[in-house]
Amino acid sequence: MPIEIPDVVIDRLPIYARALNLLQRSGREVVSSQELGAQLGVTPAQIRKDLSYFGRFGKQGRGYSVPRLLEELRQILGLDRDWLMVLIGVGQLGRAILAYGGFAPQGFRIVGAFDADPGLVGQEINDLVIKPASELKLSLTQRPADIGIVATPAAHAQAVIDDLVGCGVKAILNYAPIAAHVPPDVHIKDIDPVLSLQSMTFYLKGQLAVAGVK
Repeated sequence: MPIEIPDVVIDRLPIYARALNLLQRSGREVVSSQELGAQLGVTPAQIRKDLSYFGRFGKQGRGYSVPRLLEELRQILGLDRDWLMVLIGVGQLGRAILAYGGFAPQGFRIVGAFDADPGLVGQEINDLVIKPASELKLSLTQRPADIGIVATPAAHAQAVIDDLVGCGVKAILNYAPIAAHVPPDVHIKDIDPVLSLQSMTFYLKGQLAVAGVK
């Protein structure tokens, strides 16, 4: 029976890979778990435990080979190939996503953009012509995508997610402020900056209380 890897471990792997990439670019060949942990605010024991789910990568007293560990993490995360993505919702957030230049260098290519607003359909952003949302399913039938990015208003998000799932999309990045429902074999990650800000104010409120500020 395969070992079940906790989601928090998977979430930390890209952080390790990013740090290793920076080390490699600076010319480093070897790094210890202590050094890596100090950079990332993670204990060396946690790094070693996380990596142990996937094998043995370092030697005691000698640390990790930066190029080898980076390559292993890229293979584990599936970053050694291109992933095709479609964006649904080309409002202010969607436009920012289309304009972001950090996806393609990491192997993530947006190959389709869709919106229900007739005023947006036909516009071109970064060499992509925005298509009607009603054509999403037909487009995915003709050119399947690996990942769907949902940046629609909350009222329409679940219907869009259902369409993505129905077309075989197994990974969805959801920016809409809803608790979306998907089948067990579909991985969805919700990104809501407002919720993140609201959790941060909990800590700010505590600090202000200690300082005697109401």
